[in-house]
Amino acid sequence: MASVTAFLLSPVGAGTRHRFGVRASLYGGSSAVAAASTVNGASVAVNGSLVREEPKERLLRGEEKKEGLAPLWDDGYGRRSVEDYFVAAKDMCLSDGGPPRWFCPLECGTPLTGSPTLLFLPGMDGTGLGLTLHHQALGKAFEVQCLHIPVHDRTPFEDLVKLVEEAVKLEYALYPNKPIYLVGDSFGGCLALAVAARNPTVDLVLILANPATSFGRSQLQPLFPIMESLPDELHVVIPFLLSFVMGDPVKMASVNVGNKLPPAKKIEQLSYNLTALLPCLPELANIIPRDTLLWKLKLLKSAAAYANSRLHAVRAEVLVLASGKDNMLPSKNEAQRLAGLLQNCKVRNFKDSGHTLLLEDGIGLLTIIKGTCMYRQSRRHDLVRDFIPPSMTEYRYAMDQVVGSFRSVTGSVFFSTLEDGKIVKGLSGVPDEGPVLYVGYHMLLGLELISLTDKFLSEKGIALRGIAHPELFMPKVESMSSEFSMFDWVKIFGGVPVSASNLFKLLSTKSHVLLYPGGAREALHFKGEEYKLIWPDHPEFVRMAARFGATIVPFGAVGEDDIAELVLDYNDLMKIPIVNDEIRNMNRDSVKFRHELSGEVANQNLSLPVVLPKIPGRFYYLFGKPIRTKGMDKLLKDREIANKMYLQIKSEVESNLNYLLKKREEDPYRNIIDRKIYQIFYPPETDPTPSFKP
Repeated sequence: MASVTAFLLSPVGAGTRHRFGVRASLYGGSSAVAAASTVNGASVAVNGSLVREEPKERLLRGEEKKEGLAPLWDDGYGRRSVEDYFVAAKDMCLSDGGPPRWFCPLECGTPLTGSPTLLFLPGMDGTGLGLTLHHQALGKAFEVQCLHIPVHDRTPFEDLVKLVEEAVKLEYALYPNKPIYLVGDSFGGCLALAVAARNPTVDLVLILANPATSFGRSQLQPLFPIMESLPDELHVVIPFLLSFVMGDPVKMASVNVGNKLPPAKKIEQLSYNLTALLPCLPELANIIPRDTLLWKLKLLKSAAAYANSRLHAVRAEVLVLASGKDNMLPSKNEAQRLAGLLQNCKVRNFKDSGHTLLLEDGIGLLTIIKGTCMYRQSRRHDLVRDFIPPSMTEYRYAMDQVVGSFRSVTGSVFFSTLEDGKIVKGLSGVPDEGPVLYVGYHMLLGLELISLTDKFLSEKGIALRGIAHPELFMPKVESMSSEFSMFDWVKIFGGVPVSASNLFKLLSTKSHVLLYPGGAREALHFKGEEYKLIWPDHPEFVRMAARFGATIVPFGAVGEDDIAELVLDYNDLMKIPIVNDEIRNMNRDSVKFRHELSGEVANQNLSLPVVLPKIPGRFYYLFGKPIRTKGMDKLLKDREIANKMYLQIKSEVESNLNYLLKKREEDPYRNIIDRKIYQIFYPPETDPTPSFKP
């Protein structure tokens, strides 16, 4: 339904029409191959069901598939706007006969090797173009197929279910070890649930955007009888009326507005997009004319009833995306209801979005799928094998919108050590080729991670794979917040739960791995433990690194005492009644993964400390001289030699910390006020704020 009354928002200076093309997706039954017409220069079938590609054809195309994506790859998100949806929808409706059929947008391109299939099931508009903003990104990770239901088609809901079911079964027969994704938008959500209920043994993953299973509780129910009795000559006003309850026009207008534009320029571009709305709304009456609207309302009613009566049979993984400002359906409450009824369901709420969630500015659909650990290429999800590096859009969004001004506040400075022992500014001393294991000190609350991730991506084009606490990946975290949160971004940027098997897989794939031997105990340290290494007594990683000939880079990071003061630590909190009971309850069900260890890093009760922010100083990082393990077979056989290297690495990290603590006293711009005064005269984009000389 999201596409029915979407706003048309033209980008500033748009004077030409965008090309939109589709290629025939070859799903079909006994129907003849469709005739073809032209849509902006691309062929699109218009009569009859399209026929599915033969396996041989798909294998030939597979030879051209990309083998991988580099960090900061171009996902194209924000390059297309709602205008592109309207242009394509208008052309589709010009000669739109025949039964429902599948197509694949040409702009999806060629996906990665082994990519699963994604079937998009549209809302009430039926165009199948509801993923227009996401085509390029999704096309890297999926074989995208979109269902098109022509304007004058009157296929009953159960027949639509059988049509999608036929495509699912054929895909499953061809690739039984791959999941099949069903992305259902509003009405399409009912369709996806119905197919999943009828096929419990097929490996399905459902992504439901404001599913219309709540249609019976729609806020617009009193208006539907009025629409049915409205004279034909007044039907043209319906799109204007509905458009103001379907979505947030400002969020739709913001899709192609750059976040870094000056405020005045941003307002100008938004105004231009919004004023382009009114002349384009009449097109909605062509996309969904009166008779079609009445039919679709009846179809929605039967779809919601059919899907709701079969929710108990759904075995698929389900992710529900719910808008907080959906004026069409009670989507937020419906998401909670579905989460309670479905066996394997996650929810993500988007509080500022309207019903047209997939056509509004925000986070890309692929980003959401990745952040919720829903992307996989086989039956089991593997955080190493299924990892897709962060795109440029994800990187910019995370740094601008998620962590905000953190980079500016901390003013992080990086130093590295060359092979000859010389310390230089930047990361030139860090190896470019993996596998590399970065072993260092975990600052309070892990504050150093943001700048660390940012610097490696921006300067080296390297996505660090952080070894994180398993709690971040447990259902308990899901229950803490249904918003798309920092926990989701940790997964997008490469975090994996700590385990020997994950470290093995990361090093075997020549990854750049970030490891903190002190773990959560070090990041949640007590008073007086600033810059103290709290490491286990036994080398947990040296022999694993040697097995793959990985380079080990010890590093230190300081600055936590310039950002915050530790007021209450774990020991203080345990002295407070009620609070100590909460801490015990929280730790009772926590993941235990260091049973075999003793000492301070063994499984101990932990809690978040209470900190007091300070006038910010600066973060400093120093990467020591790389330690090569290639050819050092003795590390694998002799525990004593491995332990000596472990102690050497620990000593190097301590030396790096002491070096930075001493040298930062020489930095004239350690204080944020001094840095901001400097940046008034020398913008950081052209002249980074200097620091001490190494």
